[in-house]
Amino acid sequence: MGEGRAVRGLVLAIRFLTIVPVPGREATDPGALGRAAWWFPPVGLGLGLLLAAADHGVSRLFPPLVAALLVVSLWKMLTGGLHLDGLADCLDGLAGHDPAQRLAIMRDSRIGVFGALGLVLVVLLACGVLTELPAASRGPVLLLAPTVGRLAPLVMGVLARPATPARGSGAGFIDALPGWAPLVHTTAVLVLGALVLGPFGLVVVIAGLVAALLATWALTRGLGGATGDVLGAGVELAELGVLVGASAHARLSGF
Repeated sequence: MGEGRAVRGLVLAIRFLTIVPVPGREATDPGALGRAAWWFPPVGLGLGLLLAAADHGVSRLFPPLVAALLVVSLWKMLTGGLHLDGLADCLDGLAGHDPAQRLAIMRDSRIGVFGALGLVLVVLLACGVLTELPAASRGPVLLLAPTVGRLAPLVMGVLARPATPARGSGAGFIDALPGWAPLVHTTAVLVLGALVLGPFGLVVVIAGLVAALLATWALTRGLGGATGDVLGAGVELAELGVLVGASAHARLSGF
């Protein structure tokens, strides 16, 4: 029974976080995604392995900028742009004057100026960082960034309260999130960072989590709590925090 539940959780996590088609029944329980969230970092690690392998191949065929554009494009396509959408919604919500208006703006499917500009900047920054990273660092960084990104919702979920407790995917996720998962996975990801990047890998992982937590703190203050969009924005900003942290390390190390 436990094994079947674990497999269902993995299937749900893959379906939610990627566009990879996997068989199985759709989950109807609002809390199912929260219970499956302990699979998020492993799915992120799998995504990172694919990106590192893709980068290894395209870097042999194309100059650094073209290779970075191709890898980032694959990255966002494999995730279906899910977290980019959450980031855009959160940025558009900044135009609201109070929490109710901000939440209403975020529920609007149309994208505004703030959201569009934020997406362009995030993608450009990711491409710029990958272009300038030393070749030896690109694979490990691409391995870490999606993993830390999928760890971020677990950490944010135990620290934030839902903005709309009675509705929304964010509330169901936060309420059902296993309390042990953030600590266990954070420890595992820190170990992974140290293994693939040495001692500075710890700093890179922490940089990603700090970026996500700062964004969550700022957004929840304006919304009265966290939503699914806030958690999605945290994924993108955690990934970006890893990339920027790795870029700073490369610069300071003289590469």
